[in-house]
Amino acid sequence: MSSNNDTGERYSYAKAGVNIAAGNALVKAIGPLARATARPGADAELGGFGGFFDLRAAGYKDPLLVAGNDGVGTKVKLAIDHDRHDAIGIDLVAMCVNDLIVQGAEPLFFLDYFATGKLDNGVAERVIAGIAEGCRIAGCALIGGETAEMPGMYAPGDYDLAGFCVGAVERGEQLTGDAVAVGDVLLGLASSGVHSNGYSLVRRLAADKGWKLDRPALFDNERLLIEHLIEPTRIYVKTLLPFIRAGRIHALAHITGGGLLENVPRVLPKGLHARIDADAWEQPRLMAFLQAQGHIEPGEMARTFNCGIGMVLAVAPDQAASLAADLANAGETVFTIGEIVAGERGCTVTGSTETWSAREPWHAVHSA
Repeated sequence: MSSNNDTGERYSYAKAGVNIAAGNALVKAIGPLARATARPGADAELGGFGGFFDLRAAGYKDPLLVAGNDGVGTKVKLAIDHDRHDAIGIDLVAMCVNDLIVQGAEPLFFLDYFATGKLDNGVAERVIAGIAEGCRIAGCALIGGETAEMPGMYAPGDYDLAGFCVGAVERGEQLTGDAVAVGDVLLGLASSGVHSNGYSLVRRLAADKGWKLDRPALFDNERLLIEHLIEPTRIYVKTLLPFIRAGRIHALAHITGGGLLENVPRVLPKGLHARIDADAWEQPRLMAFLQAQGHIEPGEMARTFNCGIGMVLAVAPDQAASLAADLANAGETVFTIGEIVAGERGCTVTGSTETWSAREPWHAVHSA
């Protein structure tokens, strides 16, 4: 029996706002992007219900698997609002693979999740091309993912991203922080910008201060401000992996949400404290701009942004100089930023006029 308001209209998924054909077309379009990330152990073909990876073909004998997932926070909104979709996928990969390399693990394969209200294949393909490029930089295979079209969940034009990565390390070669000792030197690898943390504050400043993002930055007449802000997160995998395997690194800390103060202690054993000298490197012009525009206290900067250091290494003192030189030859900008001392597990950052500390308890946080 039909209800009184039954018009006899024929319903379909497409009328509800989901275009299966568009999704199929996207999978077909991104196939070559995925195949370009193929590596030993994965053929990177898309379309199945899952992706296979052959650890033996990748050269592992007794591996431990390490898994991680992450997103890029509200940097996605910056990309959407300014039609800068091409590199946000690199950020997605970077946030995951940089978390794996600090465990000593080589990233092996990656899966992405792209969710939107209405699928725009042009935008989605640009985003996924960036994901594939990030995988290529990191040396991991893009073996699958999910594109979700969900009408009513997102505002027109909006989308969100998540990434999932699995890596491996031979048993006994994993980095746990247990090797860190008093006297170890802390080396800092330069970041490529804000990376993918702190963008809620960046966007708030941009709105409140009326920044013109499509004009040259006040601190750099050669580049638009949006280009500085959207710069993708640096991927450190290929640089660091050979030195990890050679046993030259005691611990690594990826400087994400929580900055230097919150992330360095996460890789320290109890009874050890990190002392960092903020005068050991020059604060990037972008960071100085953000601090000045927001009148941000130095301690707040050290907890919100990477302040120009994207990765911190703890190394034996007799290895520090040679490793710094080798990393520089591999393309990294390296600073000697501090040391490990006896004390309560935590981190102290000292600048020219102020000192900021973080001690237990601390927490992992993604400052979106």
